[in-house]
Amino acid sequence: MTGKAANPDAVNSGSAEDAKEPDTHGEMAREREPLLVVKDLVQEYSTRGPGGVKTGTVHALSGVSFELYPGETLGIVGETGSGKSTLARAVIQVEEPVSGTVEFRGKQMNGMSRKDLRAVRAEMQMVYQDPFGSLNPRWKVSDVISEPMLGHTDMSKQQRQERVEKLLEIVGLDPSIYCNRRPIELSGGQAQRVAIARAVALEPALIICDEAISSLDVLIQAQVLNLFEELRQEIGLAYLFIAHDLATVKQISDSVAVMHLGQLAEIGPAEAIYDAPRHPYTRALLDSIPILDVETGEAKRPVPLKGDPPSPLDPPSGCRFRTRCPLAEDICAEVEPIPTEVGDGSSRPHKVACHFPLEPGQMLPNRPARPAAAAATV
Repeated sequence: MTGKAANPDAVNSGSAEDAKEPDTHGEMAREREPLLVVKDLVQEYSTRGPGGVKTGTVHALSGVSFELYPGETLGIVGETGSGKSTLARAVIQVEEPVSGTVEFRGKQMNGMSRKDLRAVRAEMQMVYQDPFGSLNPRWKVSDVISEPMLGHTDMSKQQRQERVEKLLEIVGLDPSIYCNRRPIELSGGQAQRVAIARAVALEPALIICDEAISSLDVLIQAQVLNLFEELRQEIGLAYLFIAHDLATVKQISDSVAVMHLGQLAEIGPAEAIYDAPRHPYTRALLDSIPILDVETGEAKRPVPLKGDPPSPLDPPSGCRFRTRCPLAEDICAEVEPIPTEVGDGSSRPHKVACHFPLEPGQMLPNRPARPAAAAATV
């Protein structure tokens, strides 16, 4: 079976030749209930000075809302410090949010008892950026993968071993070779495959990937992405995929959410986000990717935004992007923009939180236009 990233070069280039298959997930998903519903999620942290005196509040998440349907992939992108990993932890309730709700399969996770939360987490797993940090270095691979089965199933030892061997085959590792190895004996790609096998051991409905491929080389990235896609098709997994690599996110996502300073600047179908971004921040993110004009061979260097990113300790009033936005006006400092529908009525809504959203194809002022042939390389 071939996934969307079968061509290793496509992980970097995201070429049009490796375009995604026709979108059938969106139409099918809307006929069902959402798997995950996040409403107005807020997460804040207090900072302390000498003597434990409170010195400020970090506004990590501020009113984040989205829905994820069975079998779909929602990509989360944004600058470092935009709140992507905090969102992942809040969704899985590693850290309970200050306010807002997280519903999984119609059940609200906020305030759940430990027993109920434990049962829900069996269907919601995470794959982290550093696989070695999530694998016990003293355990054999077979013990690492079988551990979730001990707490959530009544399988016999023989049944667990058979399940482990099947999972290793699914992720492309020979059980006769890898069952008795320890994480320290594995390469980064092999360790990440073991982490994925562990994550799918209980056949969850949702996997949260927090920078799961960013530490891997491009060839291993392609293999892992193909594995994710195969698992999605075979067992109907949904993914919340957090990454910095914009090209990779486009390759594998049905929808994309763009985060900026703890808020969603824009969310919508992947094709719409990349081909016709409506928020100035999204446009600036895409413009920051170095590209090559295939017609002239000339390199187009990114043009940085003026000004420094605001601090989450003291976010700007109104629109949090206004201090760097070339389109900002007085209202942007006075009124916080509300996510508003700008899509064409397709199965996936396209919303943007901006007082002056861009028109399709519009560029930011005083920035060089991208070559037409470069659109497919993002």
